[in-house]
Parts: sequence; C-alpha cells; structure tokens
Amino acid sequence: MPEITMPKLSDTMTEGTLLRWRKKKGDKIEVGDILAEVETDKATMEMEAFDEGTLADIFVEEGGKVLVGAPIALVLAEGEKAGDKPTTSKANPTPTLETPPPMVSSGRPLTPRARAAALRGGVVAGEKTGIRVKATPLARKMAGTRGVRLENVKGTGPGGRIIAFDVENAPAGGALAPSAAIPSAILPMPIAGMPETRVALSGMRRVIAERLLASKTQIPHFYLSIEIDAAPMTAFRKEFNSAAPTGTKITFNDIVLLAVARAAIQRPKVNAAFAGDSIVQYGSVNLCVAIAVEEGLVTPVLREAQNLTLLQISASVKDLALRAREKKLKPEEYAGGTITVTNLGAYGIEQFYAIVNPPQAAILAVGAILKKPVVNSSDEIEVGLRMSLTLSGDHRVVDGAVAAEYMAALRKLLEAPALLLL
Repeated sequence: MPEITMPKLSDTMTEGTLLRWRKKKGDKIEVGDILAEVETDKATMEMEAFDEGTLADIFVEEGGKVLVGAPIALVLAEGEKAGDKPTTSKANPTPTLETPPPMVSSGRPLTPRARAAALRGGVVAGEKTGIRVKATPLARKMAGTRGVRLENVKGTGPGGRIIAFDVENAPAGGALAPSAAIPSAILPMPIAGMPETRVALSGMRRVIAERLLASKTQIPHFYLSIEIDAAPMTAFRKEFNSAAPTGTKITFNDIVLLAVARAAIQRPKVNAAFAGDSIVQYGSVNLCVAIAVEEGLVTPVLREAQNLTLLQISASVKDLALRAREKKLKPEEYAGGTITVTNLGAYGIEQFYAIVNPPQAAILAVGAILKKPVVNSSDEIEVGLRMSLTLSGDHRVVDGAVAAEYMAALRKLLEAPALLLL
C-alpha cells in the first residue's frame, strides 16, 4: 500500500504546489502514468507513477501546497485495503528529508484527520505532533554554536524554514528578539487613503529572497569593472551572421557567454567555490545563464560551455530561455553551475553590480553597448562603442589581482572575438 509523497524535484525545493491531478480517485494506475503536475520553486513538472494499482485516495486538492516528503495520495495494489500496513512508494523510496512526514511521539503516523490538518499547516486538539523543527543545515550549525533553541525561533524561509538570518537575530536560548526575522520598523505600514495590492510570495520568490539574503550577508563581496571596446565584437557579429545559415543568428550575449567560459579556463581561480575548509577549483566551466521569468530569475546551466561553438551556445540559450519561461526545465538543468553571467544590456542598463550566486565565487554583470566619445590612438575624439562589464567576487575565494587577470583575459577575447573560433 504505497503512499505517494511530494518528491524533491529541485535542489532548493522545500515544498511544492499541486497544480493539477491527471488521474482521479478510483482510476487504474500503471507504472509510468502521469499522476499530477507539480509546481516547484523553479518549474512545473509532471509526476510519474512508480507503482501500479488503483488510486484509492487523494490527500491534497489542486492548488494545495505540500512539504517535500508529505503524503499526497494513496495507491492500492490488487487485493489491498486501506487498513493494510503502508509501504514506501518507489516514487520517493528513501526520502532524505530534514523534515520528515508528521509523526506522533510514539512513531506511528498521524490519524487521517491529524495528517490533513498537518498538511494545511494546522494542529488538531489532543494530537501530539512531534514534528521536527524545520531549519537549514547552516542554521542548525549556527544555533548550536550560539546556544539558540530552534523550537523558539520563527523561520522566515520557504515553508517557515529557519534560515541563518533568523538565528543571527535570535538571542541565546531562542526567545524571539523584537527584531527577529524582518524588523517591524522596516515592514510597510498601511498608508491612509492609499490603494494597495498585496501579492503572496511564490515558491520561486521565497527561494530567491532566502538565497540572495544569505549571499549578501554571508559572502564578502567585492566588485571590479572594466569598459571594453565593443566595435570589434559588433563587426564580428555582423560578419558572422551574414554567413550563418538562415535562422541561426548569434547575439552579443552569445559572444559574451563563450568568452566568459574560455577566459575561465585560462584563469581558473575564478571558476571556483568556497567549501568551508577548502576552495574547490573546477576543471570545466558549467555556465549559469540568468534568465528573467514572470516570477523572478532562474539560472539554468550550459555544461562544459568552453567546448561549445557560438552556434551551439546560441541554440542552447534560446532553448533554455523558452523552456524556463514555460516552466518546463528539468531539475538537473539548474544544478552544478560554476560561474554565472547576467545581462541587462537589452534593457538599456549601462552598468550594474550583481549578487554572487552561491556557492559559486563569481558572477559577471553585462551592460548595454553604447555610443560614447572616445580618444583614439591619434589622440583625437571620435564616436566609439563601449560595453561595461562588472565582476562580483567572493573575497574568500578570489582576490582582486586574480579577478583583474580574469577580466584582462575576458577583454582580450571580446576585443578580438575571432579568437573564439579557434
């Protein structure tokens, strides 16, 4: 009698929204059938059946939010009854969860009434939940060091999970400080006569908030900016596209992406991550490409980007962008990035400073190509094309001189882009 549980469909997923059931109660289920559509913090994905039988019960209605590992349905094999001893579904055979499904203190599963209340985030009178505190590994480690009791700390992460910021703002013993979580002084107050609309945070927006807060408060950022001569790149793109097959035009961003990857192979110390007691330097470049979607930003990965051609880069980015906006990317397409590029040039932004995408050590912010007055080799002022590039680095991993060497290598490739064809 396997219980179907909410699977972990992405590396940062803590809960999912059950958008639509593709099967209804009483339907026969075969292995490989699509049971439901689930929205994670990054994409909408189809959930397959790994057991055959009959869909005997559905615990979560469409639109419901469910923690990873919590039961959502029940499949009975032929001859089984609902009262038989439950078995773990192959859909999630050995959940490695920080927060297991709700259990009573004796170790027995909650009653159906209590389980339904737990899925709704409520508590049934007279039931002992025994639910573990939800907290990130870093928050648990910090709590042990600081003597903070996590059960008394209010979590501000996804699904109420306690994150490092919450522990930092809790006094020893764990009683909530007046300024724990978001200090009341900076929360918006109602303004008399002012119309307002409140938009609930999506799962993606919550994850973005948690990760960027952790990055900006825990990673010592530094920034280096250069302005390159974009005229050679402009001429190169025009000539390349004139000779390219129909429908395979490259963009300026494609050129930048390949140059970023090739420069990271030449100066590998920026293609790295901080691992606590060591620095991990990667031997290949898995390039994260920031793509704007309706609810925020996603960063799918171009694997071994240094080995791709410009046309392969172009086709891959177009495919990733399309599927990202349709929420059709797979979990593995987000995982394993080693360095990130974010480009706001298409929006007319001249220069900006990005936040490091942990656990990576560097992110490159790309601005627009603009016409500017420049001084040529004859000391004459003429109209030139310029592009601003800004590297944000994790100073625990990358020093200023190392980052400067990387930016010099990047400049060389972008100001002589024919080198990318070698």
